[in-house]
Amino acid sequence: MERRSIVVAGGGPTGLAVALGLAQRGAEVTVLDRASAPSNAPRALAYLHTVLPGFAELGVLDDIVAEAAIGDGMNFIDHDSGETFHMTLDVIADDVPYAFVPQVGQDRVGQILLRHLAKFDNVEVLYDHDITGISPDDASVTVTVATAQGEKQFVADWLVGADGASSSVRRLLDLAFEGMTWPDKFVSTNVRADLGSAGMKIANWRIDPVYGAVIARYSDDNLWRFTYKEDAELPDEGLEERIHAHFATAMPGNLPYELVQFAPYRIHQRATESFLFGRVLLAGDAAHVTNPIGGLGLTGGFLDSFVLSEALAAVVHGEAPDSVLDRYAEERRRVFLEYVSPTASFNKGMLFDDHAPEVKQGMLGGLRHVLNDREVRRQDLLGWQAMVTPSVLSSQS
Repeated sequence: MERRSIVVAGGGPTGLAVALGLAQRGAEVTVLDRASAPSNAPRALAYLHTVLPGFAELGVLDDIVAEAAIGDGMNFIDHDSGETFHMTLDVIADDVPYAFVPQVGQDRVGQILLRHLAKFDNVEVLYDHDITGISPDDASVTVTVATAQGEKQFVADWLVGADGASSSVRRLLDLAFEGMTWPDKFVSTNVRADLGSAGMKIANWRIDPVYGAVIARYSDDNLWRFTYKEDAELPDEGLEERIHAHFATAMPGNLPYELVQFAPYRIHQRATESFLFGRVLLAGDAAHVTNPIGGLGLTGGFLDSFVLSEALAAVVHGEAPDSVLDRYAEERRRVFLEYVSPTASFNKGMLFDDHAPEVKQGMLGGLRHVLNDREVRRQDLLGWQAMVTPSVLSSQS
């Protein structure tokens, strides 16, 4: 058995952000990931202004910005009429330190986090380590792992499950994942096309029950993320052909394009009953999953990581009682249930539902009002701070 202070399950962006925050605070961390290398799947792309102060504190914001397309807000497009509503973030420039949205694939963010982790000798990241067993007790957690060299065991003071929506930690502890699964799925594609010439801003939400889409640019001017929905019952086989069939009428300006990458994703609104079970903590998609409209999924994971790494490091160093971890678990679950999940569900409905004419007109009228009244837009954007949990260390008792 190998003794560790903290084991983080999951080498995705949330797990790596937890590890980096812990390492910077002098905690010893081992990250275990079942994959043989970091994922390059087309998933999260945009990082809201609410998460940028945390990136700055980790020291990774400048690196992220250097690789990103910098968005100035969100461009809503009504597909039927062609009316657009470009909601810029300049209205909160005096209220927040970073009034912009960097857009870069989460795989690149993961690579940036790994580069920063490599500077520390108190952290290691181990791939091809598949967690097959978890045995917690009052003082530690024994983690059994399958590797190419055979079975290994780590005994940790704390285990952080940040291993995604299909979390082995959550499954092995037999934790309920309460909520619902949507009857449709998202098809996430990366395409190379001159979409700027078709009027696309850096970030766009197109509203329509058939042609609804999120269309957002990478730092490369002609590489774009294009995400749309289809029936969840459709099989994965034949997906590439269906993508081309959809783009035949859905591609803005009927532009030529190159399909670079694609993946289908089932979408859910779920959360565990708690984010803390003894000496096991959950963060990111292992604790809660949401549909990605609005970028609230990975944003939520990062916001978990900032709070958790600070609190757990303080506990490990004897600077705070274990009760601050209860506060982490309670507050991050409350934020998900009361803000993140309802907001993401509303966003999904606005873009993709088939609205009655009077409902649609009311929705578009609301967008016009927010667009034309800067103070209303400012208050709306500042409301996003509800997803941020301040330090829980002040709750020490």
